[in-house]
Amino acid sequence: MRLNRLCLILTAAALATTAAPADDKKSPPLKKGERIVFLGDSITQGGVSPKGYVTLVKKTLAEKHADLGAEVIGAGVSGNKVPDLQKRLEKDVLGKKPTLVVIYIGINDVWHGEKDPARGTSPEKYEAGLKEIIGKIKDGGARVVLCTPTVIGEKKAGTNKLDAKLDEYADLSRKVAADTGAQLCDLRTAFQDYLTKNNAADNEKGVLTTDRVHLNEAGNKLVADTILATIDR
Repeated sequence: MRLNRLCLILTAAALATTAAPADDKKSPPLKKGERIVFLGDSITQGGVSPKGYVTLVKKTLAEKHADLGAEVIGAGVSGNKVPDLQKRLEKDVLGKKPTLVVIYIGINDVWHGEKDPARGTSPEKYEAGLKEIIGKIKDGGARVVLCTPTVIGEKKAGTNKLDAKLDEYADLSRKVAADTGAQLCDLRTAFQDYLTKNNAADNEKGVLTTDRVHLNEAGNKLVADTILATIDR
C-alpha cells in the first residue's frame, strides 16, 4: 500500500513538472538610463509620427517610468529589408549605444520578392542576416526583441495572397529568436487574432492598416501595446 501511494505521488510530481510552463524568456525589469532603438522599415519610420507606435511606446514609458529617463530612438528607413539593416547597423544602431533594440522587419523581404524574387530576400539570407544582426547587437552589450512580420492584406488568415510566405518568414523569425536568445514579440499572431475578432466584413485594409501594410491608428496602438507587453512585464 505504501509503495503504491509513493508511486502515485511521484507520478503526480512528474506530471506537474512536465505541465509547468517555461518562463526563461521573461523580460528583465527596465532600468535607469535605458536607450531603446526601434530598427525597421517604413512602418517603423512612420512609427515616430505623433500617433505612431514608437511615439506611443515613448509616451507610455515616460508616464509609467518617469524616474528611469528612458530614451526611445526610431531607426526606420522606407523599403528596408534584412540586408539593408545589416548595412546600416553600425551607424544607426550600434553607434547610438543602445541597451535594448527592437527589430521589426520582414514585410519588404517578402513583398519585394512577389514579382521579382531577386528583389526579395531568400529564406536563407533572411535567417542568416537576422542572426548576424542580433549577434552584433548582443556583442555590443544590448538585449534584443525580435518581432515577427505582420500582414500584407487584412482578410481572413490564409486567404491573402502572401499569407503562406509571411507565415514562413514569421516562423523563421521565431526560430532565430529561439536560436539566438533574443526575446520574441509575435506581432503576426497578435494581428491575426485581432483581425479574427474585429474584421467580420473581411476587409482587405482599413482595420489595422491604411493600405494592407502601413499602420493606421488602431494598428499603431496594437503594435505599441504588444511591444510594451513584451519589454515591460
